[in-house]
Amino acid sequence: MAASPHSPNSTFRRLRGQHSPAEFAALVRRAAKEIGETVSCDARYIGRVESGEIRCPNYAYERVFLHMFPGRALADLGFSPREAVRGRSAQRDPRTISHLTSSKESDVLRRAFMAGGSATVAAATIGLTLLGDTRRLPSRAGESEAAAVEDAVRQIRLLDDRHGADALYRRAAEPLRAAYALLDAGATRQSTEDRLHSGAGELAVSVGWLAHDSGRFDDARSHYAEALATARVSGDAGLEAHAFSNMAFLARDCGRSREAVRAAQAGRLAARSLGSPRLLSLLALREAGGWAGLADRRSCEEALTRAHTEFSRGETGADPEWMSFFGEAELESLEARCWAALGEHARAARHARRAADLQDPHFARNVALYTAELAGDLAHAGAPDEAAWAGGRVLDLLTEVQSTRVRSMLSDTARTLVPHQRSPRVGAFLTRHATV
Repeated sequence: MAASPHSPNSTFRRLRGQHSPAEFAALVRRAAKEIGETVSCDARYIGRVESGEIRCPNYAYERVFLHMFPGRALADLGFSPREAVRGRSAQRDPRTISHLTSSKESDVLRRAFMAGGSATVAAATIGLTLLGDTRRLPSRAGESEAAAVEDAVRQIRLLDDRHGADALYRRAAEPLRAAYALLDAGATRQSTEDRLHSGAGELAVSVGWLAHDSGRFDDARSHYAEALATARVSGDAGLEAHAFSNMAFLARDCGRSREAVRAAQAGRLAARSLGSPRLLSLLALREAGGWAGLADRRSCEEALTRAHTEFSRGETGADPEWMSFFGEAELESLEARCWAALGEHARAARHARRAADLQDPHFARNVALYTAELAGDLAHAGAPDEAAWAGGRVLDLLTEVQSTRVRSMLSDTARTLVPHQRSPRVGAFLTRHATV
């Protein structure tokens, strides 16, 4: 058997102490929130660090680790110098991954991205300068290209959490094409090709979500189908479950409730051997949403019960990295949508309010989404003044968040509130909404 090309990071393993990899990953995510960073850390990432596969973390993880272990440098955590990992020439080469060198630079690039900056700035922001031009790709993909695809997925999720999908979608399409071009070219080793399949599929799901959230449903359907095909070709059950989860969500939003049920059930079949109760919980919620759309209350309640049962089992090391968004707030939000579809708007409002209250303010897009849901539920439940108050909060958040889905929900709420426009609070909200 060939020796591993990586030297284990025994220093980092000692720092983990008695915590399991999943427990330590949760501590990393908590530390990230304390300093305003978002990292999708899971047990697999911790394993990659400890095995030596990740010789030096990206800048987001670096800031988090140095926050967790104050007074230490990266070398004290068992990592190699950054220039030794990527090489000085790679840092000067515009075709390589452009990691952000400071939180200040990160903020500047993100602001430029949101303001509609150049394609070069946009590519740098999502960590894909290497993949931004398919004409300059290597003939065979290596570890650095696989890592670039994986980093792109993480950066897209981070930016989407903070800003919404509208400004991201167009700029993410070219890196997606480049990822599949790399996959088509082949890799230097089988393990790299496996990573490319998984990374390209996850990138297709992420870009599909950007299309979904920005109201481009046909594009989203195409990207999700591409991810599903990639999963089937590579035998990646986790990617297959992810694709089916998003396809169920899209079908529900398009009014194809029966398709939503079937996609969620297919996702559950794919996920049954993965050992992740949280993933099974999310898929049960997707199924519940489909049953609610079909006005099948009994089946919806059965699916909701399964969702809560699986959720109560807690996090495990098998939870996919992309599920970092799925906590109690998201569970409450998805249940709220079920009750709203069944016409129980007061009950839906209670769950939507809990979702908005539980959500970490750092995830501005989700705070806006949950509050928009709350506004709509209150409007339909006969509480126009409260609905107008919640709608006003959403308008505040829309200065930072760009999401067609959230704006559409708020427009529906405004139309529902028109008969109550004589109320001073409702009138003020409608006037402000019209100007925005």
